[in-house]
Amino acid sequence: MATLPNPLPVLASDPSGRTLGLRLPPGRLIDTTDEGVWDEPLLWHAEQSASSGNWAALGGPAGRAGLLPVLVDTGDRQGGPEEWELMPGDVSYPGDHDAEDVLADYWEGDEEDEPDDELGDWLAPFGPDWPGLAPALPLTVDPGACATQLADALSDGSRPWLKDPRVALVPARRSADIPAAIGWSGPLNHDDDVARLCAVLRSWEDRFGIRVVALGFDTLTVSVAAPPTDPADAEALAAEHYAFCPDNFNQQTLREYAKDLVDERAWTFWWD
Repeated sequence: MATLPNPLPVLASDPSGRTLGLRLPPGRLIDTTDEGVWDEPLLWHAEQSASSGNWAALGGPAGRAGLLPVLVDTGDRQGGPEEWELMPGDVSYPGDHDAEDVLADYWEGDEEDEPDDELGDWLAPFGPDWPGLAPALPLTVDPGACATQLADALSDGSRPWLKDPRVALVPARRSADIPAAIGWSGPLNHDDDVARLCAVLRSWEDRFGIRVVALGFDTLTVSVAAPPTDPADAEALAAEHYAFCPDNFNQQTLREYAKDLVDERAWTFWWD
């Protein structure tokens, strides 16, 4: 994967990050992968649990140093990122993939796994052919402010899928690339190259103002600055969600799932 210069090695000799213009709390560098120790750190995360205000305090200065914030869950049964079997060596570059092509591949692959009559019920109002991308929607809030608000909300310990979030910093060009930058393997059973999913996240950045806010072993949460406000737009978007993460539907039809997307400013995905 094509990457930016990685400022994280500086933190090995300067844990506070002052030479990068940062004032970091105690933290750790993560370089553990499924193949052993990586040649440079993939991310840094704080030792203390996240609390309200941490994202804004660290994220702004970190961005100027070439690092982007994300919450990582260290309280999952799989442990923290050092236990996630990160696979940076197996990741391509998100910019080499077209989001619509990726989603169409997923959609057509899923429809081969189900009988036509079941698909007709589950995917209505759409059929077995890929329906195309949902239209872009106008921003109603600033995407950065929306991400900060969600990060603060996720730091209160009330979400069952995010048990012990820590603020992490990742060298990445844009928020959508964060999973690829660390070689995240959460969706491995859906796609063994997370960069293809990041290509979709890039498209959602452009069309819906999303930002990657939290990662667990197999969960992803994004903030949404331009959510759908009517059922038709929500159903078009739900088709993309089904292709992106079919495990998320949990016995819901596409129409049922779409109802929950209206005016929703946080999307969470889970892969089995």
